[in-house]
Amino acid sequence: MLRIRYLVIILYAVIFAVSLTNFQSQLASPIVEDRGRLLPVTMKSVKSSDSEIEIRSIVRAASRHDDKISIAGMQHSQGGQTLYPGGILLDMKQYNKIIELDEKNKLITVQSGVTWADIQSYINPYGLALKVSQSQNIFTVGGSMSVNVHGRDIRNHSLIETVESFRLLNAQGQILQVSRDKHTELFNLVNGGYGLFGVILDVTLQLTEDELYQVKTESVSYDEYSSYFTNNVLQKDDVKMHLARISVAPDSYLTEMYVTDYSTSDDQSQLGNYTTLKRESIIAIPKFFLGLSRINEWGKNLFWTTQEKYSKRIDDTYISRNNVMRSETMFMDYESASNTEVLQEYFVPVNQYTAFIDDLRNTLKHEKDFNLLNITVRYVGKNEEAVMSYAKDDMFALVMLINQGTSKESIETTGRVIRNMIDVTLKHDGTYYLPYYQYPTNEQLNKAYPRTKEFFEMKEKYDPDERFMNLFYEEYHK
Repeated sequence: MLRIRYLVIILYAVIFAVSLTNFQSQLASPIVEDRGRLLPVTMKSVKSSDSEIEIRSIVRAASRHDDKISIAGMQHSQGGQTLYPGGILLDMKQYNKIIELDEKNKLITVQSGVTWADIQSYINPYGLALKVSQSQNIFTVGGSMSVNVHGRDIRNHSLIETVESFRLLNAQGQILQVSRDKHTELFNLVNGGYGLFGVILDVTLQLTEDELYQVKTESVSYDEYSSYFTNNVLQKDDVKMHLARISVAPDSYLTEMYVTDYSTSDDQSQLGNYTTLKRESIIAIPKFFLGLSRINEWGKNLFWTTQEKYSKRIDDTYISRNNVMRSETMFMDYESASNTEVLQEYFVPVNQYTAFIDDLRNTLKHEKDFNLLNITVRYVGKNEEAVMSYAKDDMFALVMLINQGTSKESIETTGRVIRNMIDVTLKHDGTYYLPYYQYPTNEQLNKAYPRTKEFFEMKEKYDPDERFMNLFYEEYHK
Protein backbone atom coordinates (compact mmCIF):
# COMPACT_ATOMS: atom_id res chain seq x y z
CA MET A 1 0.00 0.00 0.00
CA LEU A 2 2.86 2.37 0.89
CA ARG A 3 4.49 1.63 -2.45
CA ILE A 4 1.31 2.61 -4.32
CA ARG A 5 1.19 5.91 -2.43
CA TYR A 6 4.79 6.65 -3.41
CA LEU A 7 3.98 5.86 -7.04
CA VAL A 8 0.95 8.19 -6.95
CA ILE A 9 3.05 10.97 -5.41
CA ILE A 10 5.75 10.50 -8.04
CA LEU A 11 3.11 10.51 -10.81
CA TYR A 12 1.58 13.75 -9.52
CA ALA A 13 5.04 15.30 -9.24
CA VAL A 14 5.79 14.41 -12.86
CA ILE A 15 2.44 15.82 -14.04
CA PHE A 16 3.02 19.01 -12.05
CA ALA A 17 6.53 19.40 -13.48
CA VAL A 18 5.26 18.93 -17.05
CA SER A 19 2.39 21.35 -16.45
CA LEU A 20 4.74 23.92 -14.94
CA THR A 21 7.12 23.57 -17.89
CA ASN A 22 4.24 24.04 -20.35
CA PHE A 23 2.96 27.04 -18.39
CA GLN A 24 6.41 28.64 -18.33
CA SER A 25 6.75 27.94 -22.05
CA GLN A 26 3.41 29.66 -22.71
CA LEU A 27 4.51 32.64 -20.65
CA ALA A 28 7.77 32.81 -22.58
CA SER A 29 6.06 32.51 -25.99
CA PRO A 30 2.33 33.17 -25.53
CA ILE A 31 -0.13 32.08 -28.19
CA VAL A 32 -2.48 34.98 -28.85
CA GLU A 33 -5.75 35.02 -30.79
CA ASP A 34 -8.20 37.70 -31.80
CA ARG A 35 -11.96 37.39 -31.50
CA GLY A 36 -12.38 35.21 -34.58
CA ARG A 37 -9.95 32.50 -33.34
CA LEU A 38 -8.78 31.82 -36.90
CA LEU A 39 -5.30 33.31 -36.50
CA PRO A 40 -3.54 31.86 -33.44
CA VAL A 41 -0.11 33.47 -33.31
CA THR A 42 2.92 32.73 -31.14
CA MET A 43 4.30 36.04 -29.91
CA LYS A 44 7.44 36.90 -28.03
CA SER A 45 5.62 38.50 -25.11
CA VAL A 46 2.55 40.42 -23.98
CA LYS A 47 3.19 43.74 -22.27
CA SER A 48 0.84 46.27 -20.71
CA SER A 49 1.14 49.31 -18.49
CA ASP A 50 -0.81 52.22 -17.06
CA SER A 51 2.28 54.42 -17.33
CA GLU A 52 3.26 56.56 -20.32
CA ILE A 53 6.90 56.29 -19.26
CA GLU A 54 6.76 52.48 -19.28
CA ILE A 55 4.97 52.35 -22.64
CA ARG A 56 7.61 54.62 -24.11
CA SER A 57 10.29 52.39 -22.59
CA ILE A 58 8.69 49.32 -24.20
CA VAL A 59 8.84 50.96 -27.63
CA ARG A 60 12.43 52.10 -27.19
CA ALA A 61 13.51 48.65 -25.96
CA ALA A 62 11.82 47.06 -28.97
CA SER A 63 13.82 49.38 -31.19
CA ARG A 64 17.10 48.40 -29.52
CA HIS A 65 16.35 44.68 -29.86
CA ASP A 66 14.71 44.99 -33.29
CA ASP A 67 11.41 43.58 -32.01
CA LYS A 68 8.10 44.15 -33.75
CA ILE A 69 5.14 45.60 -31.84
CA SER A 70 1.44 44.94 -32.39
CA ILE A 71 -1.05 47.12 -30.51
CA ALA A 72 -4.24 45.74 -29.00
CA GLY A 73 -7.38 46.97 -27.31
CA MET A 74 -10.30 44.53 -27.07
CA GLN A 75 -8.98 42.55 -30.07
CA HIS A 76 -12.29 42.33 -31.89
CA SER A 77 -10.55 43.01 -35.19
CA GLN A 78 -10.40 39.67 -36.98
CA GLY A 79 -7.84 40.25 -39.71
CA GLY A 80 -4.65 40.03 -37.67
CA GLN A 81 -4.40 43.78 -37.09
CA THR A 82 -3.36 43.14 -33.47
CA LEU A 83 -1.08 40.16 -34.11
CA TYR A 84 2.39 39.44 -35.47
CA PRO A 85 4.45 36.24 -35.07
CA GLY A 86 7.39 36.67 -32.71
CA GLY A 87 6.39 40.22 -31.91
CA ILE A 88 5.47 42.03 -28.71
CA LEU A 89 1.76 42.49 -28.08
CA LEU A 90 1.25 45.89 -26.45
CA ASP A 91 -2.06 45.58 -24.59
CA MET A 92 -3.42 49.09 -23.95
CA LYS A 93 -6.41 48.22 -21.75
CA GLN A 94 -4.65 49.26 -18.52
CA TYR A 95 -3.91 52.70 -19.96
CA ASN A 96 -7.44 53.84 -19.27
CA LYS A 97 -7.71 57.09 -17.32
CA ILE A 98 -10.09 59.92 -18.10
CA ILE A 99 -7.86 63.00 -18.07
CA GLU A 100 -10.10 66.03 -18.46
CA LEU A 101 -13.67 67.03 -19.27
CA ASP A 102 -14.23 70.47 -20.78
CA GLU A 103 -17.94 70.73 -20.10
CA LYS A 104 -18.34 74.18 -21.67
CA ASN A 105 -16.77 73.25 -25.01
CA LYS A 106 -18.05 69.67 -24.91
CA LEU A 107 -14.61 68.07 -25.16
CA ILE A 108 -13.14 65.15 -23.28
CA THR A 109 -9.52 63.96 -23.13
CA VAL A 110 -8.94 60.30 -22.34
CA GLN A 111 -6.19 57.72 -22.46
CA SER A 112 -6.57 55.36 -25.40
CA GLY A 113 -7.39 52.26 -23.35
CA VAL A 114 -10.59 53.85 -22.03
CA THR A 115 -13.77 52.17 -23.30
CA TRP A 116 -16.85 53.96 -24.56
CA ALA A 117 -18.66 52.57 -21.52
CA ASP A 118 -16.14 54.30 -19.24
CA ILE A 119 -16.74 57.62 -20.99
CA GLN A 120 -20.52 57.24 -20.90
CA SER A 121 -20.49 56.59 -17.17
CA TYR A 122 -18.34 59.69 -16.64
CA ILE A 123 -20.22 62.16 -18.85
CA ASN A 124 -23.80 61.02 -18.30
CA PRO A 125 -24.24 63.05 -15.07
CA TYR A 126 -23.19 66.17 -17.01
CA GLY A 127 -25.93 65.70 -19.61
CA LEU A 128 -23.37 64.93 -22.30
CA ALA A 129 -23.11 62.08 -24.80
CA LEU A 130 -20.81 60.66 -27.43
CA LYS A 131 -21.09 61.86 -31.00
CA VAL A 132 -19.86 58.66 -32.66
CA SER A 133 -19.17 55.15 -31.40
CA GLN A 134 -20.07 51.62 -32.36
CA SER A 135 -23.52 50.37 -31.36
CA GLN A 136 -21.82 48.43 -28.55
CA ASN A 137 -19.80 50.36 -25.98
CA ILE A 138 -17.27 47.68 -24.99
CA PHE A 139 -14.45 48.87 -27.28
CA THR A 140 -11.43 51.02 -26.46
CA VAL A 141 -11.09 54.51 -27.89
CA GLY A 142 -7.67 53.77 -29.38
CA GLY A 143 -8.88 50.61 -31.08
CA SER A 144 -11.95 52.40 -32.39
CA MET A 145 -9.81 55.19 -33.85
CA SER A 146 -7.51 52.66 -35.47
CA VAL A 147 -10.42 51.21 -37.44
CA ASN A 148 -12.22 54.58 -37.80
CA VAL A 149 -15.58 53.28 -36.61
CA HIS A 150 -19.04 54.58 -37.33
CA GLY A 151 -22.37 54.01 -35.61
CA ARG A 152 -26.10 54.72 -35.74
CA ASP A 153 -25.91 58.51 -35.79
CA ILE A 154 -26.89 59.81 -39.23
CA ARG A 155 -25.67 63.37 -38.55
CA ASN A 156 -22.21 62.42 -37.23
CA HIS A 157 -20.59 59.80 -39.39
CA SER A 158 -17.07 58.34 -39.15
CA LEU A 159 -15.24 58.65 -35.83
CA ILE A 160 -12.47 60.76 -37.39
CA GLU A 161 -14.96 63.65 -37.63
CA THR A 162 -15.16 63.86 -33.83
CA VAL A 163 -11.42 63.57 -33.08
CA GLU A 164 -9.94 66.96 -32.14
CA SER A 165 -6.39 65.81 -31.50
CA PHE A 166 -4.29 63.03 -30.03
CA ARG A 167 -0.76 62.31 -28.83
CA LEU A 168 1.14 59.66 -30.75
CA LEU A 169 4.19 57.70 -29.62
CA ASN A 170 5.99 57.01 -32.88
CA ALA A 171 8.49 54.35 -33.95
CA GLN A 172 11.43 56.56 -32.95
CA GLY A 173 10.13 56.87 -29.38
CA GLN A 174 9.03 60.49 -29.86
CA ILE A 175 5.68 61.82 -28.67
CA LEU A 176 3.88 64.00 -31.21
CA GLN A 177 0.82 66.20 -30.76
CA VAL A 178 -1.34 65.40 -33.79
CA SER A 179 -4.36 67.30 -35.10
CA ARG A 180 -5.78 68.67 -38.33
CA ASP A 181 -3.35 71.57 -37.96
CA LYS A 182 -0.25 69.77 -36.67
CA HIS A 183 1.13 66.67 -38.36
CA THR A 184 -1.95 66.65 -40.59
CA GLU A 185 -0.63 63.77 -42.66
CA LEU A 186 -0.39 61.58 -39.58
CA PHE A 187 -3.86 62.63 -38.45
CA ASN A 188 -5.29 61.15 -41.64
CA LEU A 189 -3.10 58.05 -41.45
CA VAL A 190 -3.52 57.08 -37.79
CA ASN A 191 -7.31 57.36 -37.91
CA GLY A 192 -8.09 54.14 -39.74
CA GLY A 193 -4.41 53.22 -39.65
CA TYR A 194 -4.72 49.86 -37.86
CA GLY A 195 -1.93 50.56 -35.36
CA LEU A 196 0.78 50.81 -38.01
CA PHE A 197 2.02 54.34 -37.28
CA GLY A 198 2.50 54.31 -33.53
CA VAL A 199 0.82 54.11 -30.15
CA ILE A 200 -2.13 56.43 -29.60
CA LEU A 201 -1.58 57.70 -26.05
CA ASP A 202 -4.43 60.07 -25.33
CA VAL A 203 -7.23 61.58 -27.38
CA THR A 204 -9.43 64.67 -27.24
CA LEU A 205 -12.92 63.95 -28.56
CA GLN A 206 -15.91 66.14 -29.33
CA LEU A 207 -19.05 65.42 -27.32
CA THR A 208 -22.65 66.46 -27.76
CA GLU A 209 -25.67 66.92 -25.52
CA ASP A 210 -27.63 63.94 -24.31
CA GLU A 211 -31.14 63.98 -25.75
CA LEU A 212 -34.44 62.18 -25.36
CA TYR A 213 -35.50 60.26 -28.46
CA GLN A 214 -38.81 58.81 -29.51
CA VAL A 215 -38.46 55.39 -31.12
CA LYS A 216 -40.35 54.58 -34.31
CA THR A 217 -40.25 51.20 -36.04
CA GLU A 218 -41.92 49.95 -39.18
CA SER A 219 -41.57 47.32 -41.88
CA VAL A 220 -40.42 48.18 -45.39
CA SER A 221 -39.53 46.22 -48.48
CA TYR A 222 -35.88 46.20 -49.54
CA ASP A 223 -36.75 47.94 -52.82
CA GLU A 224 -38.45 50.79 -50.95
CA TYR A 225 -35.71 51.29 -48.40
CA SER A 226 -33.53 53.84 -50.22
CA SER A 227 -36.44 56.17 -50.93
CA TYR A 228 -37.84 55.63 -47.43
CA PHE A 229 -34.52 56.57 -45.88
CA THR A 230 -33.98 59.62 -48.09
CA ASN A 231 -37.49 61.04 -47.66
CA ASN A 232 -38.47 59.95 -44.15
CA VAL A 233 -35.15 59.90 -42.33
CA LEU A 234 -32.35 61.92 -43.89
CA GLN A 235 -34.49 64.90 -44.87
CA LYS A 236 -36.14 65.17 -41.45
CA ASP A 237 -33.92 67.14 -39.10
CA ASP A 238 -35.50 65.67 -35.97
CA VAL A 239 -34.36 62.13 -36.85
CA LYS A 240 -30.94 61.68 -35.31
CA MET A 241 -30.25 57.95 -35.37
CA HIS A 242 -31.28 55.06 -37.56
CA LEU A 243 -30.88 51.28 -37.75
CA ALA A 244 -32.36 48.73 -40.12
CA ARG A 245 -32.31 44.97 -40.53
CA ILE A 246 -32.85 42.91 -43.65
CA SER A 247 -34.04 39.34 -43.37
CA VAL A 248 -31.76 36.35 -43.91
CA ALA A 249 -34.62 33.96 -43.10
CA PRO A 250 -35.49 31.59 -45.97
CA ASP A 251 -39.15 32.70 -46.12
CA SER A 252 -38.22 36.36 -46.66
CA TYR A 253 -34.59 36.14 -47.77
CA LEU A 254 -33.13 39.59 -48.52
CA THR A 255 -36.57 41.07 -49.19
CA GLU A 256 -38.22 42.03 -45.90
CA MET A 257 -36.77 44.77 -43.73
CA TYR A 258 -37.70 46.68 -40.63
CA VAL A 259 -36.33 50.05 -39.63
CA THR A 260 -35.89 51.81 -36.30
CA ASP A 261 -35.66 55.60 -36.21
CA TYR A 262 -34.74 57.75 -33.21
CA SER A 263 -36.29 61.23 -33.38
CA THR A 264 -35.84 64.12 -30.97
CA SER A 265 -38.72 64.12 -28.50
CA ASP A 266 -40.93 67.21 -28.42
CA ASP A 267 -40.67 67.26 -24.62
CA GLN A 268 -37.01 67.25 -23.60
CA SER A 269 -38.00 68.07 -20.02
CA GLN A 270 -38.68 64.35 -19.57
CA LEU A 271 -35.07 63.39 -20.32
CA GLY A 272 -34.27 63.03 -16.62
CA ASN A 273 -36.65 60.07 -16.41
CA TYR A 274 -34.57 58.13 -18.93
CA THR A 275 -30.94 58.96 -18.11
CA THR A 276 -30.15 55.96 -15.90
CA LEU A 277 -27.67 53.98 -17.97
CA LYS A 278 -29.16 50.62 -18.88
CA ARG A 279 -27.46 47.34 -18.16
CA GLU A 280 -27.84 44.07 -19.99
CA SER A 281 -30.50 42.04 -18.24
CA ILE A 282 -32.29 39.88 -20.81
CA ILE A 283 -29.59 37.64 -22.23
CA ALA A 284 -30.93 34.08 -22.28
CA ILE A 285 -33.90 34.67 -24.61
CA PRO A 286 -32.11 36.38 -27.54
CA LYS A 287 -29.17 34.01 -27.05
CA PHE A 288 -31.57 31.06 -27.39
CA PHE A 289 -33.16 32.33 -30.60
CA LEU A 290 -29.81 33.27 -32.13
CA GLY A 291 -28.60 29.77 -31.26
CA LEU A 292 -31.55 28.23 -33.10
CA SER A 293 -30.80 30.33 -36.16
CA ARG A 294 -27.33 28.80 -36.32
CA ILE A 295 -28.78 25.31 -36.69
CA ASN A 296 -31.35 25.31 -39.50
CA GLU A 297 -33.73 27.28 -41.72
CA TRP A 298 -36.63 26.92 -39.28
CA GLY A 299 -34.50 28.59 -36.62
CA LYS A 300 -33.68 31.47 -38.95
CA ASN A 301 -37.36 32.06 -39.71
CA LEU A 302 -38.18 32.01 -36.00
CA PHE A 303 -35.32 34.39 -35.15
CA TRP A 304 -36.45 36.90 -37.78
CA THR A 305 -40.08 36.75 -36.62
CA THR A 306 -38.96 37.25 -33.02
CA GLN A 307 -36.79 40.24 -33.97
CA GLU A 308 -39.69 41.86 -35.81
CA LYS A 309 -42.06 41.35 -32.89
CA TYR A 310 -39.56 42.86 -30.48
CA SER A 311 -39.08 45.89 -32.72
CA LYS A 312 -42.82 46.53 -32.71
CA ARG A 313 -42.89 46.32 -28.93
CA ILE A 314 -40.47 49.25 -28.64
CA ASP A 315 -42.38 51.41 -31.14
CA ASP A 316 -43.39 54.76 -29.61
CA THR A 317 -41.18 54.28 -26.56
CA TYR A 318 -38.55 56.78 -25.38
CA ILE A 319 -34.83 56.40 -24.78
CA SER A 320 -31.86 58.67 -24.07
CA ARG A 321 -29.06 59.10 -26.59
CA ASN A 322 -26.56 57.53 -24.21
CA ASN A 323 -28.72 54.43 -23.91
CA VAL A 324 -29.15 54.09 -27.67
CA MET A 325 -25.36 53.91 -27.86
CA ARG A 326 -24.97 50.93 -25.50
CA SER A 327 -26.54 48.02 -27.33
CA GLU A 328 -26.60 44.52 -25.92
CA THR A 329 -23.61 42.29 -26.68
CA MET A 330 -23.57 39.38 -24.23
CA PHE A 331 -26.23 37.36 -26.06
CA MET A 332 -23.85 37.18 -29.04
CA ASP A 333 -21.09 35.42 -27.07
CA TYR A 334 -20.40 32.14 -28.80
CA GLU A 335 -18.14 29.23 -27.95
CA SER A 336 -17.62 26.19 -30.13
CA ALA A 337 -14.72 23.83 -30.63
CA SER A 338 -15.36 23.49 -34.36
CA ASN A 339 -17.01 26.78 -35.36
CA THR A 340 -16.52 30.49 -34.97
CA GLU A 341 -18.34 33.65 -36.01
CA VAL A 342 -16.88 36.30 -38.25
CA LEU A 343 -18.07 39.66 -39.46
CA GLN A 344 -18.16 41.33 -42.81
CA GLU A 345 -19.22 44.89 -43.61
CA TYR A 346 -19.99 46.29 -47.03
CA PHE A 347 -20.54 49.95 -47.86
CA VAL A 348 -22.83 50.64 -50.81
CA PRO A 349 -23.97 54.01 -52.21
CA VAL A 350 -27.54 54.79 -51.16
CA ASN A 351 -28.78 54.95 -54.74
CA GLN A 352 -27.35 51.51 -55.56
CA TYR A 353 -28.76 49.64 -52.57
CA THR A 354 -31.67 47.89 -54.33
CA ALA A 355 -29.58 46.67 -57.25
CA PHE A 356 -26.86 45.57 -54.83
CA ILE A 357 -29.30 43.46 -52.81
CA ASP A 358 -30.67 41.83 -55.97
CA ASP A 359 -27.16 40.88 -57.08
CA LEU A 360 -26.22 39.74 -53.58
CA ARG A 361 -29.28 37.49 -53.42
CA ASN A 362 -28.39 35.92 -56.76
CA THR A 363 -24.82 35.38 -55.56
CA LEU A 364 -25.82 33.69 -52.30
CA LYS A 365 -28.90 31.68 -53.29
CA HIS A 366 -26.90 28.56 -54.18
CA GLU A 367 -24.46 28.77 -51.26
CA LYS A 368 -26.06 26.17 -49.00
CA ASP A 369 -22.98 25.86 -46.78
CA PHE A 370 -22.76 29.61 -46.11
CA ASN A 371 -24.40 30.24 -42.73
CA LEU A 372 -25.43 33.91 -42.71
CA LEU A 373 -27.10 34.80 -39.39
CA ASN A 374 -27.88 38.50 -39.46
CA ILE A 375 -27.53 41.72 -41.47
CA THR A 376 -27.92 45.15 -39.95
CA VAL A 377 -27.94 48.30 -42.06
CA ARG A 378 -26.68 51.73 -40.99
CA TYR A 379 -25.93 54.96 -42.81
CA VAL A 380 -22.59 56.73 -43.00
CA GLY A 381 -22.08 60.01 -44.83
CA LYS A 382 -19.21 60.71 -47.18
CA ASN A 383 -15.92 61.49 -45.45
CA GLU A 384 -12.54 61.04 -47.10
CA GLU A 385 -10.29 62.55 -44.43
CA ALA A 386 -8.77 59.19 -43.56
CA VAL A 387 -6.38 57.89 -46.20
CA MET A 388 -8.05 54.47 -45.91
CA SER A 389 -11.59 55.85 -45.87
CA TYR A 390 -14.48 53.50 -46.59
CA ALA A 391 -16.97 56.37 -47.01
CA LYS A 392 -16.16 57.69 -50.48
CA ASP A 393 -19.87 58.45 -50.95
CA ASP A 394 -23.02 58.57 -48.83
CA MET A 395 -23.28 54.88 -48.01
CA PHE A 396 -25.43 52.23 -46.47
CA ALA A 397 -23.25 49.97 -44.33
CA LEU A 398 -24.35 46.33 -44.19
CA VAL A 399 -22.86 44.41 -41.26
CA MET A 400 -23.06 40.63 -41.64
CA LEU A 401 -22.70 38.00 -38.92
CA ILE A 402 -21.49 34.70 -40.36
CA ASN A 403 -21.13 31.32 -38.65
CA GLN A 404 -18.35 29.22 -40.14
CA GLY A 405 -16.25 26.18 -39.37
CA THR A 406 -12.61 26.43 -38.37
CA SER A 407 -11.47 23.59 -40.64
CA LYS A 408 -9.38 24.33 -43.73
CA GLU A 409 -12.30 23.36 -45.98
CA SER A 410 -14.72 25.68 -44.14
CA ILE A 411 -12.27 28.58 -44.24
CA GLU A 412 -11.80 28.09 -47.98
CA THR A 413 -15.57 27.97 -48.57
CA THR A 414 -16.21 31.11 -46.54
CA GLY A 415 -13.33 32.87 -48.26
CA ARG A 416 -14.68 32.07 -51.71
CA VAL A 417 -18.17 33.34 -50.86
CA ILE A 418 -16.82 36.51 -49.26
CA ARG A 419 -14.66 37.28 -52.28
CA ASN A 420 -17.76 36.85 -54.45
CA MET A 421 -19.70 39.25 -52.21
CA ILE A 422 -16.87 41.77 -52.40
CA ASP A 423 -16.99 41.55 -56.19
CA VAL A 424 -20.70 42.37 -56.04
CA THR A 425 -19.94 45.29 -53.73
CA LEU A 426 -17.23 46.66 -56.02
CA LYS A 427 -19.55 46.31 -59.01
CA HIS A 428 -21.87 48.76 -57.26
CA ASP A 429 -19.11 51.27 -56.43
CA GLY A 430 -18.92 50.11 -52.84
CA THR A 431 -16.15 49.26 -50.40
CA TYR A 432 -15.64 46.68 -47.68
CA TYR A 433 -14.46 47.18 -44.10
CA LEU A 434 -10.85 46.18 -43.43
CA PRO A 435 -10.76 44.90 -39.81
CA TYR A 436 -11.82 41.39 -40.77
CA TYR A 437 -10.21 38.13 -41.85
CA GLN A 438 -7.83 38.22 -44.81
CA TYR A 439 -10.22 36.75 -47.36
CA PRO A 440 -10.07 39.61 -49.94
CA THR A 441 -7.43 39.62 -52.66
CA ASN A 442 -4.86 42.37 -53.18
CA GLU A 443 -6.71 43.37 -56.33
CA GLN A 444 -9.95 43.79 -54.37
CA LEU A 445 -8.16 45.82 -51.70
CA ASN A 446 -6.69 48.23 -54.22
CA LYS A 447 -9.98 48.65 -56.05
CA ALA A 448 -11.93 49.29 -52.85
CA TYR A 449 -9.22 51.54 -51.41
CA PRO A 450 -7.48 53.38 -54.27
CA ARG A 451 -5.09 55.11 -51.82
CA THR A 452 -3.67 51.82 -50.55
CA LYS A 453 -0.34 52.35 -52.33
CA GLU A 454 -0.03 55.81 -50.76
CA PHE A 455 -0.91 54.35 -47.34
CA PHE A 456 1.85 51.75 -47.57
CA GLU A 457 4.34 54.34 -48.83
CA MET A 458 3.55 56.53 -45.82
CA LYS A 459 4.08 53.53 -43.57
CA GLU A 460 7.58 53.16 -45.03
CA LYS A 461 8.19 56.89 -44.57
CA TYR A 462 7.17 57.09 -40.91
CA ASP A 463 8.24 53.61 -39.81
CA PRO A 464 11.03 52.42 -42.14
CA ASP A 465 12.12 49.70 -39.71
CA GLU A 466 8.57 48.34 -39.50
CA ARG A 467 8.60 48.63 -35.72
CA PHE A 468 4.80 48.50 -35.64
CA MET A 469 3.66 45.41 -37.48
CA ASN A 470 0.63 43.20 -37.89
CA LEU A 471 -0.62 40.41 -40.11
CA PHE A 472 -2.80 42.73 -42.17
CA TYR A 473 0.22 44.75 -43.30
CA GLU A 474 2.30 41.60 -43.78
CA GLU A 475 -0.38 40.13 -46.05
CA TYR A 476 -1.13 43.09 -48.28
CA HIS A 477 1.85 45.42 -48.49
CA LYS A 478 3.92 43.13 -50.71
